[in-house]
Amino acid sequence: MNTQAYISQILDELSETVGHICNDSAEKLADAILAAETIFVAGAGRSGLAMKSFAMRLMHMGFDTYVVGETVTPNITDKDVLLIGSGSGSTNSLVINANKADAIGATICLITIDENSPIAQVAEVILTIPAPSPKVNRDLGFRSVQPMGSLFEQSLLLTLEAIVLLLMRKTGKTTELMFTRHANLE
Repeated sequence: MNTQAYISQILDELSETVGHICNDSAEKLADAILAAETIFVAGAGRSGLAMKSFAMRLMHMGFDTYVVGETVTPNITDKDVLLIGSGSGSTNSLVINANKADAIGATICLITIDENSPIAQVAEVILTIPAPSPKVNRDLGFRSVQPMGSLFEQSLLLTLEAIVLLLMRKTGKTTELMFTRHANLE
């Protein structure tokens, strides 16, 4: 196989996977973000990188947004949302943060493969991405040609980009307006 053939396989997998995402769950997630005073995002590893990119876009849209674990991140309150991206939904540090935020009364939103995971137990909004992963013992009817959690991580990023478009539609924000908040110290 060559690079183009691999890319074609990856795109087919992505199309199949994101084609099963529930639109109602995505709308509920967007609405939770709109209702929040502050949005906190969290994830670990490559999922964490996708969540950080989403936090950047939220900031570009004018939302008060923070990445959990960064030095400038304030405390979470009962007026806020904690959005977690985790394929397994059981990463220890994320479970601890979800439970802590839940005890405070924050709204927990989760994007995951496993809607029965420990984080899902405290989440008010769950958006499921049906991507096969060795971390989640769930038969989804096919196996990815990609290693580890790549298909979930890629699908997470695409899903977050679609949520940006939902938020832009709901708020009337434009690309031009978002560019006015683009970093000018780089």
